[in-house]
Amino acid sequence: MRFKTDLKNIRTFSKLTAALNSLEKIAWVRLDDDTVRFTVIPDTGSQVWASLSVDLIFDNYHLQSAEQNNTINLELPLGPLQRALKSAANSNQANLRLTKRDGVPMLSMTIHTMTKDGAQDGRGPAGGGGAFGGGAGGGRNNNNFGEPDDPFGDASDLFQQESLELTMKREREKIITQDIPVRVLHPDTVETIMQPKVREPDVHIQLPPLLQLKAISDRFTKLALTTAGAGRGAAQNPKLELSANMHGSLRLRLVTETLDITSVWQGLENPELDPAQLSTPLEEHPSAKFKQAGPDKWATVRVDGKDWSRVLSVGRLEGRVIACFADDHALILYVYVANVDDANAEDVVTYYVSSYST
Repeated sequence: MRFKTDLKNIRTFSKLTAALNSLEKIAWVRLDDDTVRFTVIPDTGSQVWASLSVDLIFDNYHLQSAEQNNTINLELPLGPLQRALKSAANSNQANLRLTKRDGVPMLSMTIHTMTKDGAQDGRGPAGGGGAFGGGAGGGRNNNNFGEPDDPFGDASDLFQQESLELTMKREREKIITQDIPVRVLHPDTVETIMQPKVREPDVHIQLPPLLQLKAISDRFTKLALTTAGAGRGAAQNPKLELSANMHGSLRLRLVTETLDITSVWQGLENPELDPAQLSTPLEEHPSAKFKQAGPDKWATVRVDGKDWSRVLSVGRLEGRVIACFADDHALILYVYVANVDDANAEDVVTYYVSSYST
């Protein structure tokens, strides 16, 4: 099997990797002719399913394997990938290929950057007379410099000649290679990794900017940990209540033995559903029933505060996020990432967040 590609849109690729790495240190990556899929399933906490078009992050993409659609499945450590992408952030060119080092499969990233040599000082000692040897005072010499009738008689006008090569800062190409150890997985193993099935959502709503939501969520979690009951085991993993309705409102709430605080966003968008994508008529969809019930009808999930903070780190991607609430069951986040080459195309990163029971 073979895989080789140039990297593009490194900034977006790096942000995605950082967001995934905050949840789990290992990802399963599935490469095929058209898409790149990242799957992250921690032992506990939220799961991620990212499906990206090849041209979002790759260019000059070459893939070959014996599997259908030239599929290659890899187990990839996210930390080394994140560090390699950070090194490539300001590169002129970077490429990635699947290779071996001493029989161990590697993703080898080659990074080309331009560096400048430091300027070298070609001058003589400070105060010296240089080639004329006149010293700091610039005394008389056989060329009659300094004579009263010499129009160039000011000794301070003596200049030492220097080599152009010594004073120019020259650009040189620097090549860095980062090797990331991987495991090549058998297709049958990967087929057992199934995306969770969730019932039709009761509420769907576009979230406010995630970094704003993260700041308030983190503040609530910190308050829970610093209250009187924070020493007990259960309080080490405070739960936040996240609720939404079909009238543009989102509510974040923290309830403990000593606290009950709420933050509410209003005027958010409840996107229209595409009837062609539904298994039931639009008027029978759960979200239609929630909308008919009015603004006091909320769908609620309870999330772990620390895990929720890690989920919200995907706000680095700066894409719009649609949250789908299955009341008291799960929360699905669809993070849409714009394709810089096609304003009408978007890729999606899907987060699955289970709800804790009350």
